[in-house]
Amino acid sequence: MEHRFLGRSGLELSVLGFGAMTFGDGQAAGLGVTDLSGARRQVDRCIDAGINLFDTADIYSRGRSEEILGEALGARRPSVIVATKAFGTMGRGPHDRGLSRRHLIDACDSSLRRLGTDWIDLYQLHCHDALVPIEETLRALDDLVRAGKIRYVGCSNYAGWQLMKALATADRIGTERFIGQQIQYSLLARDAENELLPCGVSEGVGALIWSPLAQGYLSGKFSGPDGEAAETRIGPTRQVGSYHRRGGEAILALLREIAADHDGATPSQVALNWVRARPGVSSVLIGARSDAQLEDNIAAATWTLAPEEIERLDRVSQPAPNYPNSHQRGYHIDRNPQLFPRH
Repeated sequence: MEHRFLGRSGLELSVLGFGAMTFGDGQAAGLGVTDLSGARRQVDRCIDAGINLFDTADIYSRGRSEEILGEALGARRPSVIVATKAFGTMGRGPHDRGLSRRHLIDACDSSLRRLGTDWIDLYQLHCHDALVPIEETLRALDDLVRAGKIRYVGCSNYAGWQLMKALATADRIGTERFIGQQIQYSLLARDAENELLPCGVSEGVGALIWSPLAQGYLSGKFSGPDGEAAETRIGPTRQVGSYHRRGGEAILALLREIAADHDGATPSQVALNWVRARPGVSSVLIGARSDAQLEDNIAAATWTLAPEEIERLDRVSQPAPNYPNSHQRGYHIDRNPQLFPRH
């Protein structure tokens, strides 16, 4: 299993990480479907395959995901990287959500208790909070680092300007800087190329990718006008039809074609390999509702795409450039090479 540093830090992660959003007691509709027994099997398999990053959040199954992950890791916890997140509503009080000092410190203590650990390797802000001064949030995180409760800090689902503002503020007030950003990115969701990924490369913030298979769509399991498949998380939604209309079927056709050229490969593995080859990506989070899905995803780390295959996938999934990126391409293109070329 390949390992990469997360951004401009010494935290070394496996190129595939495990997302534990599926851990729970079945009470979170369509999400927390893996109980402790199944979680132990999946954690064992991940560790055997060389995966050292396990990511969760306090709101996943209302804390049960953290509890199950902690129990499944057991005595192996010191040998892996545990990441979790805070922001979402965990109670009915005014300080039971958001990024205030009051909530972050309480949320961290609660996550430590549920995970059964003395420290969290990567503590991430699950969303931007427009109501709380960024200085207050960063100072609270810095205090948690100094107290030894967390080792590194990151963010998730930020806009480009919000990420840059947080980094600049941390530099100005002398607090811990984000080393990672957890973002949505796939062949069907390439918006992060406009601001987030270039900012991360420039500023030393590594990308942890969620939904690299577009909620499972890029596995190729869906058919028909809306592609409903009740046994999957995305099936009961109407998102499949939206993916079809956004050029998903052409992408799937190419994924199948490329997979056929690699012995035993699947469309899912091709899609995962495209993501992990992108600039700025440190680790790609895989999740699994079944052991078979986990095995298939892990196998993506055993082979790589050829440059010409990556280019073909780039072309078939290329969205139209937005402003100001579209405008800047007309100026000094030979003096301003693009991090993500527009074909």
